[in-house]
Amino acid sequence: MTDVRDVIIIGSGPAGLTAAVYSARANLSPLLIEGEPSSTSDQPGGQLMLTTEVENYPGFPDGIMGPELMANMRAQAVRFGTEILTEKVTEVDFSQRPFRVWVRDDEYLANSVIVSTGAQSLMLGLEAERRLIGHGLSTCATCDGFFFRGHEIAVVGGGDSAIEEATFLTKFADKVTIIHRRDELRASKIMQDRAFANPKIEFLWNSQVTDVFGDSSVTGVEVTNTLDGSVSTLDVTGLFVAIGHRPNTDLFIGKLDMDPATGYLVTRHDSSYTDVEGVFACGDVQDDVYRQAITAAGSGCMAAIDAERWLEANVHH
Repeated sequence: MTDVRDVIIIGSGPAGLTAAVYSARANLSPLLIEGEPSSTSDQPGGQLMLTTEVENYPGFPDGIMGPELMANMRAQAVRFGTEILTEKVTEVDFSQRPFRVWVRDDEYLANSVIVSTGAQSLMLGLEAERRLIGHGLSTCATCDGFFFRGHEIAVVGGGDSAIEEATFLTKFADKVTIIHRRDELRASKIMQDRAFANPKIEFLWNSQVTDVFGDSSVTGVEVTNTLDGSVSTLDVTGLFVAIGHRPNTDLFIGKLDMDPATGYLVTRHDSSYTDVEGVFACGDVQDDVYRQAITAAGSGCMAAIDAERWLEANVHH
């Protein structure tokens, strides 16, 4: 594998695929390594593969399914000459150019690299989660809300995403209880007002879920009070976990500058430049603020343009 490519893109959500479309159209013949299909977040297409309907992506007035949107982006990238490898990157070396990217024993060389490995939902860390995910336990209301028509369910979290999930779930469920470990929400004022005004939403303050009951599906949750330690059982048939995200940056520890608290990659203000010349980052791997398909796609476009101009100045001149 000795030929040196202009650009390798690692990750294939909206950010990576948009970067591929732009860099392919700039005649950079990108190689996109999209991850392996699995139950975790490394899957090709990223978090949108876990989403059913995407209603806020501009240009689709009736909404579009997450997997369909990703399939369309993928086809567009391939049409303009992107080569796609369905594998997981196991190691990178950014210490010298050309940069080196490994998939197990196969080595790929590139003059520039675009990192778009995304993020994944945080879980509660309970043994029961592994057993019950997909069986009444979910991290994605828009994917699974439909299955809870007429149920009483719970949402864990206190930020915008938790309130958004809970509000969405009231379309289906008879009652939604928001379980939050503090006595006030982090969510924005407008989201809070909407939740407090919703007759189907109740709040369980100063509480955390310490166990989930059920063998083949959720039958209830154990809730422990964070103030006095008292334990109670909440009879619900669904549990949605909305406690935040973790960027997929393990591969880049010690190789790219990241936020020490959160692990998100640090990019230069208003650009996709990382602290390594010729390595760019886009999408949820560096964005802990917006985390939308449209902002990820926009930053993928930025990364491709940044990479193209950087190559022009430093490699092709």
